[in-house]
Amino acid sequence: MPDGSGIGGISHVAPPQPRRFRQRWVSPLLRRILLVNALPLALLVVALLYLDQYQNGLLEAQVGALREQARVFAGAIGESAVRTTDPDNPKLVPEIARSLLRRLTDPTPDAEAKLYGPDGTLVADSRLRETTGGTISVQPLPPPPDYGPVFGTIGRLYDRALSLLPHRQSRPLSDLVPGAGVEWQPDVKEEVRLSSSGQSREMPPYIRRTKDNRLLVTVAVPVERDRKTVGIILLTREAREVDASLFTVRMSILALFGMALAVTVLLSWYLSLTIASPILRLAGVATDMREGQGRTGTVPAPLLARRDEIGALATALAESAEALWARMDAIERFAADVAHEIKNPLSSIRSAIETMRRIEDPARQKQLLTIIGEDVVRLDRLISDVSDASRLDAELSRVAAEPVDVVPILRTLQELDEATRDEESDPRLEVIAPPGGLRVWGVEDRLVQVLRNLIGNAHSFSPPHGRILVRAREAGDLAEISVEDEGPGIPEANLEHIFDRFYSERPKGESFGHHSGLGLSISRQIVEALRGRISAENRRDATGKVLGARFIVRLPKA
Repeated sequence: MPDGSGIGGISHVAPPQPRRFRQRWVSPLLRRILLVNALPLALLVVALLYLDQYQNGLLEAQVGALREQARVFAGAIGESAVRTTDPDNPKLVPEIARSLLRRLTDPTPDAEAKLYGPDGTLVADSRLRETTGGTISVQPLPPPPDYGPVFGTIGRLYDRALSLLPHRQSRPLSDLVPGAGVEWQPDVKEEVRLSSSGQSREMPPYIRRTKDNRLLVTVAVPVERDRKTVGIILLTREAREVDASLFTVRMSILALFGMALAVTVLLSWYLSLTIASPILRLAGVATDMREGQGRTGTVPAPLLARRDEIGALATALAESAEALWARMDAIERFAADVAHEIKNPLSSIRSAIETMRRIEDPARQKQLLTIIGEDVVRLDRLISDVSDASRLDAELSRVAAEPVDVVPILRTLQELDEATRDEESDPRLEVIAPPGGLRVWGVEDRLVQVLRNLIGNAHSFSPPHGRILVRAREAGDLAEISVEDEGPGIPEANLEHIFDRFYSERPKGESFGHHSGLGLSISRQIVEALRGRISAENRRDATGKVLGARFIVRLPKA
């Protein structure tokens, strides 16, 4: 009947199988983070770019309309306010030009027109009004719209931020120094010279914002008569429609920004509930475990049910806690079992020594010395197996499993067994294995230890001239190795207990101290560390008679 000659081990608790989570290119957590970070920024950038193009379009429309109006003014003055007595030298008539210019600008009170002669002198100004007393008064432009200090500050900050962003315009509308006042004007003489020389048939517009926040657009159009330039008309208009439209759009952008900010806050709060809070709960669980207040089942069930990274973390923590507590319980039981097993030979040695002090019979003393020697051998064997079992876990955690062909190992063990047979009646080892080999995931040295333990256990219980059969074969995704003997079999009640630590039920006549009772337990520990299984059963014939014992090791195929 099998015993612990190789029976037993550090722990018979199988490590929990870890759950596998499929890796994804874009995980749920990553999608949430990208959404939170990218959505408000994308909305703001799109709005800024859209406003840039929108502002350019409004200004270009203003420039186009103002230029057409200036051409109408220039054409009317060229036809009605020019003296042509000398065809080669037409001249402006100031009185007619002033009156005509005032009448032309009356429908547009927010515009100002100035007429300059070829020498750059001011001929007419639509804002100059002559009173009944003969004095000249300047009619001011209407005051700019007041959006309030808050919106004015927002507008200036907005313009400054927009100027820092890279943007593209269809053409530059103005590169003038900001802050030029209402009275600013371009170099009229240079404009007349270019117009007269034909180098510039369309003068560029001049756009500026004054210190009192007026957006002014000025266009210069030559006044011609018979294809000769007789002056320059400057038409300036306040682009209030542009400012009003920009104000409306800016308020829309602020509303959109506020909405994006609210969405960001809500998403951040959502993320804090779905990520930060669960992580804090898991940290609290880990703290409880460290302080010994929690065992298995302390991880909240809702976190274990999640199918994202938090669920994976919760599951890993729960499995780690389960494995840790199982290991601690196993170590505690192992320490108690070792202490119990060591006490037996120590008690026997102490009793023998105390007896030797009281007797003087040499034969009796020799017998007691023999008992002491056997107990010392048992202690030595026990300590060696305990040391091997203690460092087994650490060794298996450091060594990575690799493909190992078990057929050459079995053939080598067969040759060693044949070479070490003392008598012809000793049991004979036979191996049945596929000729092409059978590769498994394992650690070669430890696989050899398992197989030697099983074969040594079969030798102990096999009768004279018996046969030990080792069979290796494929079983689906697993490789199956069985060791069969022709001994008395295993009591049904002990089919699982034979893998317990220090379980020992040796054959009659076997020398004392030859086995420690840890061999099969160590074998089970090795097999389960390699993600395999080991089991024991009885071989029976058709009538149910026990023919021997069979140990089966199943390991993943490589």
